[in-house]
Amino acid sequence: MDAFLTFLGEMADYLSEVNSITVMIRILLAAMAGGLVGIEREIHGRAAGLRTHMLVALGAALSALIGVCLSAQMAQMGVASDVQRTGAQVMSGIGFLGAGTILVKKGNSHISGLTTAAGLWATAAIGLAVGYGLYLAAFCAVLLVILAFTLVSHLEFRLMRKRQRVFVYLEVDSIEDVKDVIHVLREQCSGKEIQVTSPRSGAPGHVGLEALIRIPSSGSILDKINDLQKVNHVIFALPIS
Repeated sequence: MDAFLTFLGEMADYLSEVNSITVMIRILLAAMAGGLVGIEREIHGRAAGLRTHMLVALGAALSALIGVCLSAQMAQMGVASDVQRTGAQVMSGIGFLGAGTILVKKGNSHISGLTTAAGLWATAAIGLAVGYGLYLAAFCAVLLVILAFTLVSHLEFRLMRKRQRVFVYLEVDSIEDVKDVIHVLREQCSGKEIQVTSPRSGAPGHVGLEALIRIPSSGSILDKINDLQKVNHVIFALPIS
């Protein structure tokens, strides 16, 4: 046991050095760490998957190593430099990549990709940690990110079920009855972002309504649609995907 602990200590000391071998090891470890995070995103079919997270992590680690090496060279020449400058640019630049995974849908109420974007940002930070030699911090961060993507997401789903909302379309038989239907949407369905649109059926005199409504945790979208179709003056109702 003592020999094993001694080996770990010597290995940690060696990995803290910056040479050709440790540089390759750090880049490899960063790619593996990013891959662990990316696998979960790949399984769930997200825009940024395994390859993206691996590239982000190893790119961040390489940027950190460039900063470390350049800082050491500048120090030998007696010039002061900031080793963290390249890392700071990585963290700000990764925002552009993360923005590409965010999609805003229907009335700015359905936003997807935020978690993946945050995961990319965290993966870049993990890559930087590996590049700077903070292996324990990077390992703990990988575990926490995976935990957030898996177990915490299930907990979040349970907590948010009562706040589930969905967009629906209703067709009303006349413009005079729109006010009454809107009142029902607001009072019985907590309707928001209600908009008057053209009738999808094309029938003369009909009026279309689009609204964001709340679905009770004890019910389903189909049950709510059936209830809306029973409202006076509503010709038909359907969910908007």
